[in-house]
Amino acid sequence: MRRVASDYVLDIIMVVVIVLVLVLTLYPFLNSLAISLNDSNDTMRGGITIYPRKFTLRNYELIFTNPKIWMAYFITIARTVIGTVGGVFITGMLAFAVSRTNLVGRKVYTMLCLIPMYFAGGLMPSYFLNLSLGLKNNFLVYILPALVNLWNMILMRSYFQSLPEALEESALIDGANYITIFFKIYMPLSTPIVATIALYFGVQHWNDWFTSNLYITEDWLKPMQSVLLQIVNEAKFAEQMSSLTGGVSVDMGNIMQGRNTNVRSITMATMIITIIPVLIVYPFLQRYFVKGIMIGSVKG
Repeated sequence: MRRVASDYVLDIIMVVVIVLVLVLTLYPFLNSLAISLNDSNDTMRGGITIYPRKFTLRNYELIFTNPKIWMAYFITIARTVIGTVGGVFITGMLAFAVSRTNLVGRKVYTMLCLIPMYFAGGLMPSYFLNLSLGLKNNFLVYILPALVNLWNMILMRSYFQSLPEALEESALIDGANYITIFFKIYMPLSTPIVATIALYFGVQHWNDWFTSNLYITEDWLKPMQSVLLQIVNEAKFAEQMSSLTGGVSVDMGNIMQGRNTNVRSITMATMIITIIPVLIVYPFLQRYFVKGIMIGSVKG
């Protein structure tokens, strides 16, 4: 088909828009990375764009010399892995059950799942419930309350309903039970939606800091997000004390050393540490993401 001038104009507009969106998306990340790799005293002058003027790794050294950070990484990785795997399977089993047309009371169960999406119990009932279950200062407080996500359940249920019913019928004829059907037939065929839901669960667990603020008082159980927040707060305090003492170094243990750093540098460095693992994992799941959402949302 012959292209006309308007086609080329449209192509140019699309390229300009895509480049503009790319720049707007990448610039904040590159700017934060540059500040985190720039000398703190030089950063205070401002004017950092996408590359550091005075390259240094001291901002990251100050963070990783904090003994709390390694335990926090372990807690965060452990809760993310266990919470994601457990959430995918528990939510998936619930979705598989309510997707079966021969389930007695299927509509009632579905309605019971939908009601909390619109009318939640609230913070206080959830808090006292978790306390009564003995989840305060307990690692399981990160896992058990988040095992089922109703929105993710609806997406998985819709995906399961889109699979041919003949798969289930043939498996039942061959003597398989529903546990076998779920683990050996439906889950292997549901890679797109499983990868999508796993990404949802993983990001939720990785970024969560509110749960530890409510239920965790032991330092060794705090996740990375909470510890990094403490580091930023201590950096801010050290910077304020340094300004009050006329630039004299303020001893903050292994976190800060006076004017050798500032709150902006530490904030950017901690942000980069937080988001890099997600950026590494996301490309491996990206090819499933759109397909999982589209297919899982077609049939409700």
